[in-house]
Amino acid sequence: MKDNVQVIFGFDMETDVGSFTPYYDGVKNATGPLVELFDKKGIKGTFYYTGDAARRNPESVELVKLSGNEVGCHSLFHETVGDELFPIPGVVPLLPEEVPLRIEKATEWVQQVLGHQPVSFRAPRLWGSTALLNSLERLNYVSDASYPMYFYRERFVPYHPSRSDWTKEGDMNIVEIPNFADMVMKSNDPGLERDRDQWPLFRTKSADELMKRIDGFVKFLQARNLPVVLCFYFHPWEFIPIQESYHYGEATVTPDRFLTLGCGEKAMSEFSILIDRLKDMGSTFHRADDFAGLWSKQSAGK
Repeated sequence: MKDNVQVIFGFDMETDVGSFTPYYDGVKNATGPLVELFDKKGIKGTFYYTGDAARRNPESVELVKLSGNEVGCHSLFHETVGDELFPIPGVVPLLPEEVPLRIEKATEWVQQVLGHQPVSFRAPRLWGSTALLNSLERLNYVSDASYPMYFYRERFVPYHPSRSDWTKEGDMNIVEIPNFADMVMKSNDPGLERDRDQWPLFRTKSADELMKRIDGFVKFLQARNLPVVLCFYFHPWEFIPIQESYHYGEATVTPDRFLTLGCGEKAMSEFSILIDRLKDMGSTFHRADDFAGLWSKQSAGK
């Protein structure tokens, strides 16, 4: 696995525009086209459903399952299950002692629709925690793709986390998969360094612009003699036209422009180009569960 580029594509199957609307138009309307694109390109990935998304959209779960892609878990209602990195009004983090029950319930809801227990997880907003990882370990999850490389800036390749600090290496069975960030650029965001996170670049600019960041990161890893593993997160709502504002209940929500820019046809077109560019690099594409198995086997053989 060390000699070529390993890619994990993950889709966070949640309400449209994350926590800012109650709608599931993305899950309803983008699952099919994304699965078709994966079939056309001959690749597989992981679709992380919140428990609520799975319950309300069983046909989407079934489509992913039958296509040979992986159905994972993404919390119960897209709540903050880990350590809060920056505040979001109205989104209150769970207390650490609340996390095990909430993860059990999220797992149960996805399992009821899927037919078997999910074994891959990603925390909303990439906000993981030690309490979360211990909860996943007890439930026999094999992979977690929550580590925000842009923020912690310590782990650049997958690892088995510590039971006392999920950001450190340890002896857990679960594999923690860091999410791609630009570790070469000079950040203009002191402390948080969120501008290293290149998530929306493929649609706000282009796949080729994202590839420039990827190429720099690949050289960064190769210079350190580290294996190249690229884990990406996307959302189904990025692949449908998104409104610039949403009114419901007693308020209107107007997402920041980077959340809505390029959603729909441009996102799908650029995503297809991104797959081709990564293929040109000789990349191998994985479901998160399959990758974790290969990584664990390789780690055990060292």
